[in-house]
Amino acid sequence: MIVAPSILSADFSRLYEETKDLYAYGAEWLHIDVMDGHFVPNITIGPVVVQSLKKHLKMVFDVHLMISDPRFFAKAFVDAGADIITFHYEATNDVLGMLSYLKSLGVKVGLSIKPHTPVVVLEPFLKELDVVLVMSVEPGFGGQSFMPLALDKIKYLAKQKQENHYPYLIEVDGGINEQTGQLCAQAQAEVLVAGTAIFKASNRQEVIGRLKQL
Repeated sequence: MIVAPSILSADFSRLYEETKDLYAYGAEWLHIDVMDGHFVPNITIGPVVVQSLKKHLKMVFDVHLMISDPRFFAKAFVDAGADIITFHYEATNDVLGMLSYLKSLGVKVGLSIKPHTPVVVLEPFLKELDVVLVMSVEPGFGGQSFMPLALDKIKYLAKQKQENHYPYLIEVDGGINEQTGQLCAQAQAEVLVAGTAIFKASNRQEVIGRLKQL
């Protein structure tokens, strides 16, 4: 299992201190939630923060654009050091165009859906994706409870991947802890985004280690 700690739950006043040991603890990816206050009712960070962290961390920077105009901001995040850019199906009328644009920037591409968006809307795009991100909470704020409806979406994506030999990784974000992570693992998720479960833990290394073993 790939573990991607979400900095949304970190202490932003000491962000480097919060993240500098995660790779040594076994977390390969760093999940960065970008919110614009429009697509979701919260505002987080911009490319300058990504650029600052990238100078010091070896991790894969997994940037999740929860914004209304992902095309406008994508290049700035790629230039800042994003390794993966994931945008929302609900945020654009031209998914294929956005995927093509991201690939032209030399970045891996991901597509995400909100909890109540049917997973079948992704079917025309699956062969183009490096990552499919299933939201198991309403995007916008950390600390929410896991929504079990995500599990059927994970199973559907796993079935499509197996039957069609698609290369994407199945990522899940929202309310992930050891118990919900186990359910996602059983449904064949491959990347777990965990915020509160890691950053609020008394022993982050142990939590990451247990998530990796799911």
